[in-house]
Amino acid sequence: MSNITVKSLTSILQKHSGRDMFGHVSVRHQGGREKRFYREIDWKRTKTGVPAKVVEISYDPNRSADVALLNYQDGDKRYILAPLGLKVNDTVLTGASIDAKIGNCLPLGSIPVGTLVHNLEIKPGRGAQMVRSAGNAAVVLARDGELVQVKLPSGETRVFDAAAKATVGQVGNIDWKNRVIGTAGRARHMGKRPAVRGVAMNPRSHPHGGGEGKSGIGLKSPKSPWGKRTLGKRTRKLRKYSDRFIAQRRKK
Repeated sequence: MSNITVKSLTSILQKHSGRDMFGHVSVRHQGGREKRFYREIDWKRTKTGVPAKVVEISYDPNRSADVALLNYQDGDKRYILAPLGLKVNDTVLTGASIDAKIGNCLPLGSIPVGTLVHNLEIKPGRGAQMVRSAGNAAVVLARDGELVQVKLPSGETRVFDAAAKATVGQVGNIDWKNRVIGTAGRARHMGKRPAVRGVAMNPRSHPHGGGEGKSGIGLKSPKSPWGKRTLGKRTRKLRKYSDRFIAQRRKK
């Protein structure tokens, strides 16, 4: 992989280290890490009908997938997620009446049934929000007028607007899930701080703490450091506005 830096598409990613606006730790086990440059990803793929040549495929420290740098025919440059099988010097397009080729971006209504897709828009024009992790892909199942059924990587079948865009192919870097961090030092460079078990703490620091020798959490349910139940209790709303678009829930 080459390493071409496009200054207009990169910026230093600010560190927050799990702190809120007051400087208090709001997310534990985060901090440190190396300085990163954020690559601005083109989630909307708005350059309809303009061919783009793949200049390079490179590593991105901010996501599990690799990124591809596109050089458009009009001189514009943009980053996209690199699909599996996309190579340097390949040409990709965006539009409604183009071939469903790997890397091309089309409305769901124009993609043949059975095609693998990623970078799905939930609402047309909002930009890709679903199926963006390395190795992931959704499958176009059926079309019914202005609606398209898509099976997501979780096994859930969801209904999308036919005008919502998606990119053809599976997200690349499929071996990402098999990686081994290997050392504690590498984890610290990634911004991961140590996590201490609650049972190893004293009872003033955690509900699981205390007891003589090694002890379990007792007869009560597991709790967070602030005493909230963390097992067997719902932590999300029973109904979300988007639940009406679920055609079939994922298998338990």
